Amino acid sequence: MLITQLKNEGDLLSIAEGMMVTISCEGCKEVLFPGEEASALCGALLDGGRSEAAIVTDYICNPEHLALQLKKYGEAVGTAETMLVFSCGVGVQTVAEAYPGKKVFAGCDTIPLPGYQGVTPLEHDCAQCGECHLNDTGGICPITACSKSLVNGQCGGSKDGKCEVDKDMECGWERIYRRLEKLGLLDARCPVKIRNYNI
Repeated sequence: MLITQLKNEGDLLSIAEGMMVTISCEGCKEVLFPGEEASALCGALLDGGRSEAAIVTDYICNPEHLALQLKKYGEAVGTAETMLVFSCGVGVQTVAEAYPGKKVFAGCDTIPLPGYQGVTPLEHDCAQCGECHLNDTGGICPITACSKSLVNGQCGGSKDGKCEVDKDMECGWERIYRRLEKLGLLDARCPVKIRNYNI
């Protein structure tokens, strides 16, 4: 079971730059989702002319299913600069990976719950941090993408972009830095700068 709650509306409106689409995921029976609040905010953005489409779908954590669902909204998704995603962290990361040229922001925080949460066969994971870091890290979770779960930047142990703990794993913070750089968000969003240990 996961519990999500809407992020502060003022914060969401301040980060959602340019024309956007909103995506609300209502797929998992295991997720307690703030559907009414998300629907009201998506509707207000649509009515206010800030959103091209308010998409409500399910299971956006599945990349193939996500692609099929968003195909119906091809023009709106294609022209939008920003995607505001209301789901758990897994859904936000899946959307960010599927649309690497777009700014993807989380509309919800996932609340930590004690006890066993089960195992997901999906590529991404949500650590249920309470206050989601995805809006500052380009939709790449520093907790689950970094083997050390560092939230303040890379450890300095990576070599050639690979993690020092797991040589087959890309350094999560290098991925975050490169994505923010590509989106032009390094100065606005990145909480740290990647250190050059060769100096």
